[in-house]
Amino acid sequence: MRTGIRWFLRIAFLLVLLVACGTFIPRPLIAPVKASSAAATHRILLLSGPIHTDIAIPLDEETRAAFSFLADTGFPLGHPDAEWLIVGWGGRAFYLETPTWAELKPLPVLRALTIDRSVLHVDLAGHISEPQASVAAFDIGDDQLAGLRNFISDSFVRDAGSVVPIPDAGYGEIDRFFEAKGYFNALFGCNTWTAAALRSAGLRTGLWNPFPQSLRLSVAVYN
Repeated sequence: MRTGIRWFLRIAFLLVLLVACGTFIPRPLIAPVKASSAAATHRILLLSGPIHTDIAIPLDEETRAAFSFLADTGFPLGHPDAEWLIVGWGGRAFYLETPTWAELKPLPVLRALTIDRSVLHVDLAGHISEPQASVAAFDIGDDQLAGLRNFISDSFVRDAGSVVPIPDAGYGEIDRFFEAKGYFNALFGCNTWTAAALRSAGLRTGLWNPFPQSLRLSVAVYN
């Protein structure tokens, strides 16, 4: 029993150490050149919950043009009340089958803890109030926003040049799920994808951010 407890404490200490290093060692190590305050005319948002994060980008005409392939699938990209395009990446089973905590099932959890195919969740939002604990805002320039759009666009699986929607998958009337590149697991999951998306926009994150809390902390420290 004592041996088991010692091993458990060692593993727990190692995990805490890895998360701490992943949070406080910046990526990239050398800070990128930031857009001047005059040029940082675009605002993006990091939306975070207890275990998951999303990216929100302003739904201006350039964003609508860049993501016109979504409209081709029937996604209401031109909705008159929409101000933000919200995108998140995650494990297929957990994402599709767990719209609320009340619907949590063992198999999607098991898939999330091992390995699963990935999907992208795309939604629209109107006004998002700031400040609030679950929202972190960053002002970036034209090139940085273009880099973020390209990163998100490149995350979609394409079949003969078209993105692949998942039939009858969504939490509401507007949101949609799409096939995504890559595989999901607990160590490199939704929050590490979000961190990579932020880096594509010229921001710094931690070296490894598996949790929303570590990602929020690292972007607060380094940006």
